[in-house]
Amino acid sequence: MNKNNLASQIPEWQERLTLVPAPLLAWYDKSARVLPWRSNPVPYHVWVSEIMLQQTRVEAVKPYFDRFLSALPTIESLAGASEEQILKLWEGLGYYNRVRNLKKAAIQVVERYSGQLPADFEALCSLPGIGVYTAGAIASIAFGLPVPAVDGNVLRVASRVLCSREDISKEAVKKAMAQALAAILPKDRVGDFNQALMELGAMVCLPGAAPRCESCPLAAICEGHRQSVAEELPVKAAKKPPKAEEKTVVLLLAEGKVALRKRPDTGLLAGLWELPNWEGHLSPEALQECLGDCGINVVRISQMPDARHVFTHRIWEMRGYAVYCESSPLPEGWVWVTLSELREGYALPGAFSAFAKQLPKLTSL
Repeated sequence: MNKNNLASQIPEWQERLTLVPAPLLAWYDKSARVLPWRSNPVPYHVWVSEIMLQQTRVEAVKPYFDRFLSALPTIESLAGASEEQILKLWEGLGYYNRVRNLKKAAIQVVERYSGQLPADFEALCSLPGIGVYTAGAIASIAFGLPVPAVDGNVLRVASRVLCSREDISKEAVKKAMAQALAAILPKDRVGDFNQALMELGAMVCLPGAAPRCESCPLAAICEGHRQSVAEELPVKAAKKPPKAEEKTVVLLLAEGKVALRKRPDTGLLAGLWELPNWEGHLSPEALQECLGDCGINVVRISQMPDARHVFTHRIWEMRGYAVYCESSPLPEGWVWVTLSELREGYALPGAFSAFAKQLPKLTSL
């Protein structure tokens, strides 16, 4: 559908969506999960939670949220934190540019707004790492401003209620949905309404063939349910399958220490510490040659179980080795660390967690 035809749909969408707030908010009042950022929705807490929740499950976020705010309870403390500290606090959540942008934005908030997030949608959008959805969530939940917060869950719920077959991956469709929702926001409970839509999509109006229509407060007004096509919606262009890449990952061990290597400042996992690794699945002989080229004298090599890690656009198929070697100087950008130093001061990406879990056993041998 072209933009003109899409625009002509908005009034019809608005009319149907006016039926949503009353039953949705009644359900939310009874069924909403108790979450720490909901219990105390100060702007900083809402902001941190929304950044953490990007592409991450709620249950996974909870312990990180508590730990992050315990260490950095204010925007000023976040602005003044070192990169090593924020990366360590984020370790395991992935998508590390999220926390780097969080710190960049905190510095700007301190400089421009005296350490307080601005109660202004456009000003929020201007901060690093805050897009239209996140700005809408902060503006509505923390400040009660009448703006929608349209994420994937909200687009799914709206598409099913409207029985819309518009492709929600298209920016024009997202904007049209947001415009229709903006017109029906309950001004006295805009934050609750936005959270209720997200909650419904996360808990009841699930993706694929799993919508729990029998438990949905909107079933009586949902056109997708009435036409028995809810599980087919929303329409979304298929993503390219992630590209598989073979890697050889090494736990390089000497005198109870393990070697880490700093990744380049650009690209995947930019600037993080990692376990040394090479492209392809290397044989022990080929690996020993690679390590010899780095000036490392190998004593013993043991193969570990393979591991797999899925990123958004690629998959690492990893062959792992525990390599015992003589303690010696490492190449530039590598360091020897003890396990306690690794736990306390170095953020190791989750891609290496299957191998890192073996370290306590291996370093005691």
